[in-house]
Amino acid sequence: MAEAVFIDLVAKADLQNEIEVDSAGTGDWFIGAPAHKETRAILRQNKIEFTGCGRQITPFDFSNFDYIITMDNENLKNVRDMERQSQNAKANIAPLLEYSAPAKANGVSEVPDPYLVGGFDVVYLLVDSGCKGLLAEIRKAHAL
Repeated sequence: MAEAVFIDLVAKADLQNEIEVDSAGTGDWFIGAPAHKETRAILRQNKIEFTGCGRQITPFDFSNFDYIITMDNENLKNVRDMERQSQNAKANIAPLLEYSAPAKANGVSEVPDPYLVGGFDVVYLLVDSGCKGLLAEIRKAHAL
């Protein structure tokens, strides 16, 4: 969901030639699979197109990407553990909601897993807020 939302925001800002967006999980459960049907439904409701499929993060990602964004504390820990195994790591690793002023103001630091708790609509609102803040930070940091 976050990949689709962020791609949409980048395109609306006409920065698709400046910012590459890719999503990867820490586990191998959904490699090659499309987004969950509820994710696709909430994206359609918000007029966001998405055709991506799941892949697993690799050591290459830590040297190839400037940012690696996580959804929750467990994934943050897993990504930091993986970073130690990567050569030439340069990525800025942070939770998505670190970039969401409303989430931070309300003490929300993790995007809940909609597979486990439901609430794809709530997850969408959190992801949208975090992605908007992340894009603003990237634009500021890279003068875009």
